[in-house]
This record gives sequence, structure tokens and C-alpha cells, in this order.
Amino acid sequence: MLSVNVLDAATRLAAQCFLTAVPLLFVFGSFAPQGVRNQLLASVRAVFGLKGAADHQLEQVYQSGTQSLQETTGIIGSLMVVLSATAVSRAMQRLCKRAWQVPKGGTKVAPWRWFVWIAVWLAVLVLQAPLRGGFGVGLWLGAPLTLLCQTALWWWSQHLLLAGAVRWPPLLPGAVLTALAVTALSVSAQFYMPAALNRTLAEYGSLGPVFTLLSWLIVVCAAVAVSITVGAVLAQETPLAHRLGTLPARRDAEAVQGGGS
Repeated sequence: MLSVNVLDAATRLAAQCFLTAVPLLFVFGSFAPQGVRNQLLASVRAVFGLKGAADHQLEQVYQSGTQSLQETTGIIGSLMVVLSATAVSRAMQRLCKRAWQVPKGGTKVAPWRWFVWIAVWLAVLVLQAPLRGGFGVGLWLGAPLTLLCQTALWWWSQHLLLAGAVRWPPLLPGAVLTALAVTALSVSAQFYMPAALNRTLAEYGSLGPVFTLLSWLIVVCAAVAVSITVGAVLAQETPLAHRLGTLPARRDAEAVQGGGS
């Protein structure tokens, strides 16, 4: 936990999400078809439980028309936002490497992985509304589907960003813990975020929700950092290491040194 520096990693990741991922949602909405834009709007509402003034402002932005949104973002601005959005991927990759103690030269630099990670996360975000509703069946199906989707997503994310430096089975504990933490925070956001956003919007204007959203992102990113790190530690502990086929490089090195002495 000390080597990962959870608080620092969470703060950096949250800042990158706010500065790059949030603008990317507006760029994506400006060029996406109307149906996809409506689905994105519904999913953002589902994630944050938006209602009242905050929901009205979000709807005004996304329903202002494709031409208006494209003129606001611009082609050059859109390209810059897309390129800068890889900062989130790089921050997440550094977190995974620290958690698994992968050396800096342990994986090849492959920028395509950063773009693929962002594209898949956008696709998953668009599907959040129907997924949480169990595709019309109800919450009793939506809740386990969301948890299953989050587990698969974080399992795949670690493997992709680590470039295969760690095998699939050892990555599963971190994926399960992260999925549980993110799902729990997502459910709790339904009770806290709407009132907090509307209150800060009424008191401080459009600048108010900035602090609320950033604070929530820091909490989520801290939960992600802790979960991935704890998952990596558990996967290298004796009870799970044998089952998952984990090869803890640090312990192997210590064993070799001990044998040589």
C-alpha cells in the first residue's frame, strides 16, 4: 500500500478523469448520433441519479443540437481532447504497475492500448442505463448484471494495461474487489449526489458542482486504487497464490538470494 501511495494515485487519477474524461463526454456527445446521445444522457442520469436543476443543465447541454455542440467543441479542440484523454489510461496503467510491482521497462509502450481502454469505457458508460435496469426486467436482474459487467471490465482493464505482464487468474481478486467497491459507490451516489449537486448549484452557480463532482471522483478513484492493490496482495498470498498460479517475483527473488547465501 505504501509503495502504491494510494492517496496520491487516487488524487492524480481523479484529476485526470475530471480534466480529460469529462470533456471527452461532451466531444463524444457532439458527434454521436441522436439515439446514442440520448442513451448517453440516460446513462449519466442513472450513474449520478440526477434530478432537478442539475439534470436540467445536463439536458440543456446535450439537447442543444448537434451543430451547436460541434461548433462549441471544434475539430481541433475535439482532437486535443481525445489525445489528452489518454492521460487517464496512463494514470490507470501506472496504478496497475505499482500494485503488481511491474518495473518501468517491464512492459512495452503501446499507445493503442490507451485508446482501446477509453473506447471500451465509453461504450460501457453508454450502456449503463439499460444495464442497471436489467434491460427492462428490473433491478433484481440489473444489480447482478452490473456487478458482473464491472468485474469483467476491471479484469480486462488490468490485463490490457499491464500488457500481459500478469496472467489472467491472479488479476481476478482485484477485479472482484474493484467491482464491489465501484458498484457500492454507484448505489450510494443515487442518495447523495443529486441533493449535493443541486445544493452547490443553487449556492455557487455553475462552479459549485465542480467541487462536488471532483470530490466524488477522488472517493471513487481511492476505492479503485485500494481494491486493485489489495487484490494484487491477496493474489500473492499463499492461500490464493497456489490456486491462481501466481508467481510473486519479489518472493522468488528473496528465495534465490536466501539460497545463494
